[in-house]
Amino acid sequence: MNCNQNFKISQVNSESLIIGIDIGSTFHFARAFDWRGKELDKTFKFKNSLEGFNSFYSWIKQVATMNNKISFIAGFEPTGHYWFPFGEYLKDNNIQLVMVNPYHVKRTKELDDNLQTKNDLKDPKVIAMLVRDGRFNFPYIPEGIYADLRNMDRIRESIIENINSIKNKIHRWFSIYFPEYKDIYAEIDSKSGLLILKQVSLPKDIAALGADKIVELWKKQKLRAVGIKKAKKLEEAAKNSIGCKNGSSSAKFEIKFLIDEYEHQQEQLKTVEEELKKLCENIPHIEEIAKIKGIGKATATSFVSEIGDIKRFNSSKQLQKYAGLALIENSSGKHKGLTKISKRGRKKLRTILFRVALPLIIKNKEFSSIYSYYLDRKDNPLKKKQALIAICCKLIRVFYAILSKGIKYDEKKLLEDIKRPARLVA
Repeated sequence: MNCNQNFKISQVNSESLIIGIDIGSTFHFARAFDWRGKELDKTFKFKNSLEGFNSFYSWIKQVATMNNKISFIAGFEPTGHYWFPFGEYLKDNNIQLVMVNPYHVKRTKELDDNLQTKNDLKDPKVIAMLVRDGRFNFPYIPEGIYADLRNMDRIRESIIENINSIKNKIHRWFSIYFPEYKDIYAEIDSKSGLLILKQVSLPKDIAALGADKIVELWKKQKLRAVGIKKAKKLEEAAKNSIGCKNGSSSAKFEIKFLIDEYEHQQEQLKTVEEELKKLCENIPHIEEIAKIKGIGKATATSFVSEIGDIKRFNSSKQLQKYAGLALIENSSGKHKGLTKISKRGRKKLRTILFRVALPLIIKNKEFSSIYSYYLDRKDNPLKKKQALIAICCKLIRVFYAILSKGIKYDEKKLLEDIKRPARLVA
């Protein structure tokens, strides 16, 4: 985890060559400075390729030799994914890579010229000056199984987004061509319903097929919990459908295409989840998180994929800050401002925690009790959203204890850890 300010400042000394780098998709721009902020050479432009990386390495070696520098520290702002290959290259060549906050770059770029200008020549200098002052973080690049886990979890998220998009398109199709279908099936992805739509798509074709033949199709595929009663409802709905009749040929093509794509994405999701399951077998104690009622394997996997190796955090507070859930307050003199979360951290990690907190306070008795306590306590009762944030922070502490210490989830201890829990325990 990132160290304190004094340690960061100590990384830069009179023998250090500070390089500020503005990352781009095709070209990168770099400027070199000493520890006092004096520029040592002209702006260097290099391509985002192995040839460009090698030319950059030769350049900094030359600048270091000419100015008697023996150590390197390269800073950049992480505004995209284009830095990944370059970051790995620097790591392989033993060059210290650090990140500056893009927000800090935006706020400090006017110090030299009092202008809001942002360009490829100005940004590297602003970045280098922030590095010189110790205002940077050490990037975490997952390695080994944690890198695989993060990549696979992103693939899963992408597939789920695709599935939801396809389901929305299928909903639209029903609204236009067969609105009554939603009265027969609560879920549009019902196997028996999709099977019929692949055979005969439009209401007039379903009505012509008849209830008996619909049942035959279901029996051939060995589908359960469907019979003549369901088939008759479907036939009756098709006969009385108010769906559009125009464009029937393209409508048939569209629904078959959507169903095929939906089933393909479901198969891909199944394959990815099997791979994730294999990866999780090598992550210590992750199964203990999945055992908590209301959590599940998907949440446990997503959480670990975002934080990486738990050993890099010294405390749950560091993990809370990493998620952007650290509490901040604006106060001056007698005025005390509102307390809120910083939102300076991993956005996806916050999303994962909020996504699981909502069902957790419904399904899990212990967390439901804690949530009610936060809302109803006499001293400083919280609003609903504030209580949810408190639940997210509690989840972080629970997950951290399980992953770092290997302890099992204890419902009683969870309630005892809350201050003034007498009413809850009772």
